[in-house]
Amino acid sequence: MAASKVPGGLKAAAAAAMDDAAAVKTTAKGRWAPAVQFFFLALSVAAMCALLYAPRLSSAPAPYGAIAGFFAPKLTSTSRSASSSPVQVGPEHVAAAAAATGGGDADREDDGSGALPRHVRLDNQVGSPCASLPSHGICCDRSDHHSDVCFMSGDVRTDAASLSLLLFPPPGAAAATVDAKEERIRPYTRKWDGYITRTIHEVTLRAARPDEESSAGGRHRCDVRHDAPAFVVTAGGYSHNMFHVFNDGFLPLWLTSQHLRRRVVLAVLAYTPRWAGAYGEIVSALSGYHVVDLLRDNRTHCFPGAIVGTRYHDYLAVNSTRLQDNKTVVDFHRFLAGAYHDDEPKDGGDISKPPAPPAERRPRLGIVSRKGRRVIENQAAVAALASSVGFDVDIMETGTGTPLSATYTAVSSYDALVGVHGADLTAFLFLRPGRAALAQIAPLGITLLSRNLFGVPAARMGLEYEQYDVAAWESSLSRRYPAGHVVVTDPARARKEQGAKEWDLVEHVYLRGQNVSIDLGRFRETLARMHSRWKERQQRQLVSGADALPRV
Repeated sequence: MAASKVPGGLKAAAAAAMDDAAAVKTTAKGRWAPAVQFFFLALSVAAMCALLYAPRLSSAPAPYGAIAGFFAPKLTSTSRSASSSPVQVGPEHVAAAAAATGGGDADREDDGSGALPRHVRLDNQVGSPCASLPSHGICCDRSDHHSDVCFMSGDVRTDAASLSLLLFPPPGAAAATVDAKEERIRPYTRKWDGYITRTIHEVTLRAARPDEESSAGGRHRCDVRHDAPAFVVTAGGYSHNMFHVFNDGFLPLWLTSQHLRRRVVLAVLAYTPRWAGAYGEIVSALSGYHVVDLLRDNRTHCFPGAIVGTRYHDYLAVNSTRLQDNKTVVDFHRFLAGAYHDDEPKDGGDISKPPAPPAERRPRLGIVSRKGRRVIENQAAVAALASSVGFDVDIMETGTGTPLSATYTAVSSYDALVGVHGADLTAFLFLRPGRAALAQIAPLGITLLSRNLFGVPAARMGLEYEQYDVAAWESSLSRRYPAGHVVVTDPARARKEQGAKEWDLVEHVYLRGQNVSIDLGRFRETLARMHSRWKERQQRQLVSGADALPRV
């Protein structure tokens, strides 16, 4: 079977080597010692193996590891001058998949046009002005309040010196076939936030000038030619915070490119080893190619197209009506499960149906343990309460540098997650849709903010959602301010009285300035409801089988 996969030329070479061995053996019969005959035979077999496996040894490896292989092999000055051909970058598994399905262009002979295959659609957004991008052009959609996104189709080349993407005309085409107007974009999903947006590198998109076209074989000669479009994103912004990492980063990256099924090359601004190490599994699940570090890689990379920037739908949201393939946040959860290899059948079963639970199993509940601010001051008592209600309790420590993969493994095993409003609750994305619950403890003064940031997205993902709104006497602010102070007795009025400085009050007082001490009697009711609903789900599962993952 293996021989059938060997290219014809290699088969012929291997056959010739075997014929040579037979000829040596025949002509040497009666004249050479058997040991000498064996030596020539072994040498020929070794030559055949070298011919068979040489292509695999020289191919670019697919970056499936968390960190390994993040960059394409760098060209040395010797190798660069030894050949005028660009490095062809396209992992074997992508090329093989394209060949097997009859689609894609991973192993097509380069015709020099730099064009995407006709069936490839870069923009997956419904009603977008860029949905009908021609085979050679630039289009930007700046209609969204949160983010700009641009698309390029054709022979796209990087210019590291100016942090630009240049669009070159097809061979034989007249110059200036594209509007010469430049487009500039900072690829981040908070364009309304001037404070952070000005820290994002600006990328220029434009058509190549006539003088650049004439020098395309020199300064702008392709050092590395890719067979998939570039996807220019940033690892900067609020990248220290789990909420922003997903809300501003990976979820928009996924909803912008998921329809291309990993056939994009991530070209990353503000790339750091920390980013690669922390999120390597997700990066590898987004793209089947080596990451390009746009700020440090001075080579000219050539692509058949490009996406610069990402779409944004809402807080941790995927709006299926805005995507041509109608994906939802449940599909994003499936993507994360695949990234962390949690999508394989257990015991030979269907991945959408977990094994039937033991009759006496107690549900697992994780408590997010915060440090510094918005701390549950009586956390031990809350954990004991949850245990008395019927949960097996796990304390989920934060701020300890736990790998995200370990956090995923822990949270995906929970039947319920409990925590005070904060970035670490973003881990609800790891819970199992339709089979788990989230209980958010909303501190004084940020009830609506808590519901919008985590409650609404959790419900969209098919989770049972409970929100426990902290009363004035449960907040540490009741000890910080005098009795009857408006900050404690009427947070809504206190915020309104601040006018344009409302957010300063929210940030410094309600977010950074309070802890909570939970009323165990009140909170028991919340835990009891969660436990009761878990038992109901278990009973339904035993009677009719596991619920399929919902489409919401």
